[in-house]
Amino acid sequence: MDTAPTPRQPAQVPPPVTPGLRGLLTLAVGVVVIAALYYGREVFIPLVLAILLSFVLAPVVSVLRRMHLGRVPSVITAVLLALGIILGIGTVLGTQVASLAVDLPRYQTTVQQKLSGLQEGLLGRANALLQRINHQVHDASQKASAAGTTAASPAAGPTPQAQLVRVQEPDPSPLTLAHNILGPIVEPLTTVGIVLVVVVFLLMQREDLRNRLIRLFGSNDLHRTTVAMDDAASRLGTYFLAQLGMNAAFGVLIGLGLWAIGVPSPILWGVFSALMRFVPYIGAFISGLLPVALAAAVDPGWSMAIWTAALFLIAEPLFGQVIEPLLYGHSTGLSPFAVIVSTLFWGFLWGPVGLILATPFTVCLVVLGRHVESLEFFDVLLGDRPPLTPVENFYQRMLAGDPDEARDIGEAMLKERSLSSYYDEVALKGLQLAANDYARGVVTQAQLENIKLSCQGLVEDFENRPDVEPEVDPKNRNPADVPSLAERTHPKNEAVPGQAPPVEQRSPAWQGDTPVLCIAGRGPLDEAASTILAQLLRKHGLGARVAPYETVSRGRIRELDLSGVAMICISYLDITGSPAHLRYLLERLHQRAPGIPILVGLWPVGEKVLTDAALGRQLGADIYVSSLRDGVEACLRTVQNASSPPAAAA
Repeated sequence: MDTAPTPRQPAQVPPPVTPGLRGLLTLAVGVVVIAALYYGREVFIPLVLAILLSFVLAPVVSVLRRMHLGRVPSVITAVLLALGIILGIGTVLGTQVASLAVDLPRYQTTVQQKLSGLQEGLLGRANALLQRINHQVHDASQKASAAGTTAASPAAGPTPQAQLVRVQEPDPSPLTLAHNILGPIVEPLTTVGIVLVVVVFLLMQREDLRNRLIRLFGSNDLHRTTVAMDDAASRLGTYFLAQLGMNAAFGVLIGLGLWAIGVPSPILWGVFSALMRFVPYIGAFISGLLPVALAAAVDPGWSMAIWTAALFLIAEPLFGQVIEPLLYGHSTGLSPFAVIVSTLFWGFLWGPVGLILATPFTVCLVVLGRHVESLEFFDVLLGDRPPLTPVENFYQRMLAGDPDEARDIGEAMLKERSLSSYYDEVALKGLQLAANDYARGVVTQAQLENIKLSCQGLVEDFENRPDVEPEVDPKNRNPADVPSLAERTHPKNEAVPGQAPPVEQRSPAWQGDTPVLCIAGRGPLDEAASTILAQLLRKHGLGARVAPYETVSRGRIRELDLSGVAMICISYLDITGSPAHLRYLLERLHQRAPGIPILVGLWPVGEKVLTDAALGRQLGADIYVSSLRDGVEACLRTVQNASSPPAAAA
């Protein structure tokens, strides 16, 4: 008698392997790279600045080239424009700093008066109390020390008087004087010069550099890699321009506000605030400490300092929580933890410059990770995408026996995709993972029962939800959102099958309550797949019922109830190798139900049966499909063909 196979005892999970030479080599390479970044920061900082500046200037060069200016003139014009802006800002900042340095002695009196006022108040009384306690402790310790010294030591002679020694330094030479004066000026100018030269070469050799990166990371798929690299460069350029524009607007607002309040050197503090805003979360607030301190030093009262603090406390939340989400999305694409870690990491390696460059540079790595497969770990480690795919989330929740959370995740996904798309691209693939793990022996029988019950509960929860295409507002889409590699490999298909004709328009064989019989394969989760298929058929107007594999065994197939059945659908999740049991099952069904079309759903895509037409004909099924959507559409075509009136005789 042919019955369902008895559940076998799952094999033990092998212990994890110990790190081998490859893991140690990866660790060694990571240590070498970090050491090179630290000790070679004099070289890498200008290079990174040049790369980021090239992303900012690339759209400008593209606009100039569309004006038929030519490649070289466009690059030179864009770089000269950037140089002019940098020198102009540097000149204004130098003037502001010089003016502030001249006026600082005038603010010393105001600061001393405020400190005197504070000392005369409660703070002064607390300080006097602490000083009195300190003097008492000091006197007591001095007396104890003097008593001990007198008892233990004989009388000493007169104490020698201290003599004043004066060190006379020689006058600095003209070369030393020039180095002390020009050194702080020449070093920034040298860095700016190196950055601009590298930017020129990056903009001139963009296509050549892109081709070299394609050769390194994606020569196996030139078309997809080329499109990905161009898309990444475009998105990074757009992001950096938007971020630079947003920070510049923030700096202008701060500068105008400080000018209206009366704080000296408002342009200096505006530029400083714009730069510090590249430091996430706290940069803008830290940039307000110096203007608040200066306002307290300028104004004899406290009103100017209060207004300055209020300006920063209002401007940063306004830009960060209102304006930025409206302009270019709700997020930089980085997880909060990654932002903090990257800021600490680059700040430790490169100091203040690293703090400013941390977020833009990390965004660059994440975008590259979303486009280049060999760099995908950057997206996993630093990106704000969920660490598990929807399929893995579904499987993990089913494995834990938590259908409620699985339903919550499904409800969120059904806002952006149809029910058939969710079943095909998430639920069915999650059941495949479970079936594969059970075949490998890593899923126990108890866990398998949890998965079955959880899946059954989830399908029952979605019984009343229609299978329709969701209406997604394009305004809610983030234009800076980049699909991940997994999403591009398995794109969503939102198309849903049609509806079956009304019962009165069908052929008599299809007018029963359940014209479709969904038979489960002999795999552990095939019945769950058949249940999902039956539900989708009902949602599209075809009644269906599910029969377990035991009902079609050799000994029980004669008892199979085929009343009102016009089509049979068989579901397999884990059929592999030579499917002899499928061939024998089809033979029994053809003998038991001659003339009834049989559809076989081999849900793992790419099986040999689907690609080998001869093998498919040998097995004997009428239709083979590889997705639930294809199965529903095949049933709808079958009922349409059976219901069509025959052509009139000539």
